[in-house]
Amino acid sequence: MAKVKYYYDPDSLSYQKIQVKKRDTFKKLLVTIVGAILFMFLGFLVFSPFFESPKEKEIKRQLEFVKLNEELHSKKIVQLEKILSEIQDRDNNIYRLYFEVNPIPEEQRRAGFGGINRYKALEGFDNSKMVIDVTKNMDILSKQLYVQSKSLDEIVKLAENKEGLLAAMPAIQPVKNEDLTRMASGYGWRSDPFTKARKKHWGMDFTSPVGTPIYASGDGVVERADQNSSGYGKHIRIDHGFGFISLYAHMSKYNVRKGQKVKRGDLIGFVGNTGRSQGPHLHYEIIKNGVKINPIDFYYGNLTPEEFEAMQKAAQIEGQSLD
Repeated sequence: MAKVKYYYDPDSLSYQKIQVKKRDTFKKLLVTIVGAILFMFLGFLVFSPFFESPKEKEIKRQLEFVKLNEELHSKKIVQLEKILSEIQDRDNNIYRLYFEVNPIPEEQRRAGFGGINRYKALEGFDNSKMVIDVTKNMDILSKQLYVQSKSLDEIVKLAENKEGLLAAMPAIQPVKNEDLTRMASGYGWRSDPFTKARKKHWGMDFTSPVGTPIYASGDGVVERADQNSSGYGKHIRIDHGFGFISLYAHMSKYNVRKGQKVKRGDLIGFVGNTGRSQGPHLHYEIIKNGVKINPIDFYYGNLTPEEFEAMQKAAQIEGQSLD
């Protein structure tokens, strides 16, 4: 039941019933509704920062997750860069130094990416800078890892070659110490036994009886076994690879043939007195990249320090060679 309202009429000195018009009622209702809407809108503007919708909460949670992952990835990148830097340092200053190859230049290791903008597709988003920074760092790190990987592949090959080099290098005395009469002449300037003129002696002479065994000083392939080289008589040349060739001259007979593979310590022939020789002995040379070098620098394979020192002293005596 609607509540009836009255007002006091001073002219009639009585209370009169208030007549409510429908138009007034509608206006009042409209004002109330508009006011309510306005109030809610203002309330939304004021209080919306403090209240989030489920969708907003989910978006915010995902954003926080992305930021957390970015921080974790950044820390991981820093750790990986530190580890990689240590590997690069060892690579340049230990591995490559040991194998006598040039270090990789720093600018080659850390070269950036030129040309077009590689990260254009990542621009225009709320977290573009963060994503681009992480992506760029990952790309740089990936390139450095690739360069280092290639370098380590090279080091592995060098190590394999080094192992082969150590086996092939002519590193033992071709005549055993117990079979020597004496070490007649060393590498250097000597008196020629035939002309008595001073001339360069390109090898070492080991005096031993005819028939004394001669051994290959390193792994290799017999390049020559003949007497077709002036002055050497019956001689053998072994190609050891890596630029090394060893030569054994004035032999009495061979125990190998041309093209045969030999190992260090294999019996290849016997001491003789063939060719331009003044007496039974072995003339021994080492050639490196076409240059004749002092064989005494390579006798680390079968001599004690005392034996090596004694041989050095004997080789330095400037006397007469036997060839």
